[in-house]
Amino acid sequence: MTTIRSKGQITIPAGIRRAARLEVGDPVEFELVADGILLRPRKVIDSTQAWFWEAKWQAGERRADEDIAAGRLERFDSDEEFLAALEARVDDPRADA
Repeated sequence: MTTIRSKGQITIPAGIRRAARLEVGDPVEFELVADGILLRPRKVIDSTQAWFWEAKWQAGERRADEDIAAGRLERFDSDEEFLAALEARVDDPRADA
């Protein structure tokens, strides 16, 4: 719960700010709806970075995070070793499985 202060200011609880990824200076929109007031974040994303926030890319980010957490990753000691492994996958796509 929060209280309206002078000039109509309110404090959004920290947990809600974190969950909505709201930061100082972010624009928000208010809408009067049947059940009350809806507060909607209006993040402004740099157009050159918009690809990162597309659903398909975010799904890939989640899969990568899951792979890292589960230890499904490879480390290479050199660029040459990395490129050789990459080339082997191109030659034999089943190597990814």
